[in-house]
Amino acid sequence: MNTVVAGASISKEEFALFQAYIASESGITLDEGKTYLVESRLKGLLDVYDCANYGDLYQKAKKNSAPLIRSKIIEAMTTNETLWFRDQSPYMILDEVFLPEMARQIDAGKPRVRIWSAACSTGQEPYSMAMVISEFCRRHSNVSMDQFEIVATDISAEALSVGKLGAYDSISMGRGMADTFRDTYFKQSGKFWIIESTLKKIIDFKVFNLMDSFSSLGTFDAIFCRNVAIYFSQDFKIALFGKMKRALHPGGMFVLGSSETLAYYSTEFQAKSHKNHSYYSA
Repeated sequence: MNTVVAGASISKEEFALFQAYIASESGITLDEGKTYLVESRLKGLLDVYDCANYGDLYQKAKKNSAPLIRSKIIEAMTTNETLWFRDQSPYMILDEVFLPEMARQIDAGKPRVRIWSAACSTGQEPYSMAMVISEFCRRHSNVSMDQFEIVATDISAEALSVGKLGAYDSISMGRGMADTFRDTYFKQSGKFWIIESTLKKIIDFKVFNLMDSFSSLGTFDAIFCRNVAIYFSQDFKIALFGKMKRALHPGGMFVLGSSETLAYYSTEFQAKSHKNHSYYSA
């Protein structure tokens, strides 16, 4: 059995190995200033996988010689920062632009509307979408919840398990959740708030790596890919946005984070705006 050195630190060479490994496995790029981040987030795995140092951990990961080691490393390096109705404007665009158009298409015979919430973390984004859709359906009798499907993906199985359960503590509920939505769509059970089953039914949570082929996901009427591409290299962003364009139906809606842009990465989308808020059309 290896003995983990107390307070073990990562060497420059070990950081470079993990820098390349994490980029190849997840697309996440780490600059030289992230040495401490890698050290602190992976330190706990040294004990878990009986490694004397970070070099041992890298070798086990590279050889995939321990159960789940790859996913544990990627999960440790993933930032699962999220909140309800983040930035507000995407949900306004969903309600005022996208859903009215989908209602018209449903009237014309469209059987189903598919939305992809990419890098959804613990589920706040897809559930926020589902609440907006539910409110829209309450106001428009020609559409119903069962005509919508949200595919919610993330590379972290641990984060997705929270979304699948649909139970959130008071700290999570305090991050962007309006009382009206909380009282309408959640029931309190002990320390947790449990989301309504009608919302869970339209969401399909899947572990998915954005580096993989999209063929298993099918095609979509809208893709939300928000606040994740900022962690990727320029080359990967170009490839990612190209794949997302091909996964969208013609005219489909594409939404990035409020500080993100397709400039320099793709010319395949048409920039649009609604009430001075930006989105894209395939």
